[in-house]
Amino acid sequence: MDDQTRIELEAAAFRTLREHLMEKRTDVQNIDMMNLAGFCRNCLSRWYQEAAAEKGIEMSKDDAREAFYGMTMAEWKANYQTDASPRQQEDFKTAFDENVGKGKT
Repeated sequence: MDDQTRIELEAAAFRTLREHLMEKRTDVQNIDMMNLAGFCRNCLSRWYQEAAAEKGIEMSKDDAREAFYGMTMAEWKANYQTDASPRQQEDFKTAFDENVGKGKT
């Protein structure tokens, strides 16, 4: 497979993942994703923002998040986010430290 085809396939898979999380699985909470997989929508948006910066494209944190939520973070929270249990919060601390790093947001 040539590089251009590989890039196009990877991009298509990525767009499908984004759409899946944005439109089909709004019930899946970020905290659950982080606790189980070590990443969440916020991680995806941060990686997107970092990739843009590497290409010299300025993108705010809010703009990057809208690319993965399909709306503002405030709208997402109001429409879909639920309260995390104490167990989820405790598990999140561990997952965040292991996958993102202490002191980062």
